[in-house]
Amino acid sequence: MRWDRKWTLIAASLGVILAFFLLREHWTHTLGLAPCILVLACPLLHLIHGHGGHGHRAQRGPGR
Repeated sequence: MRWDRKWTLIAASLGVILAFFLLREHWTHTLGLAPCILVLACPLLHLIHGHGGHGHRAQRGPGR
């Protein structure tokens, strides 16, 4: 394993462990914010992907 991948794996593992303990201690606050996060995720996804970016026009065929 290369040195860069080793440090990336270590950092990701520590991040997962930290997130677990943080969520465990503040679970009620996290669940209280879940609906707000879901509502705010919709406009964010529209900013990133926009409308019609899934290839729907290519499936119509000629003359439609």
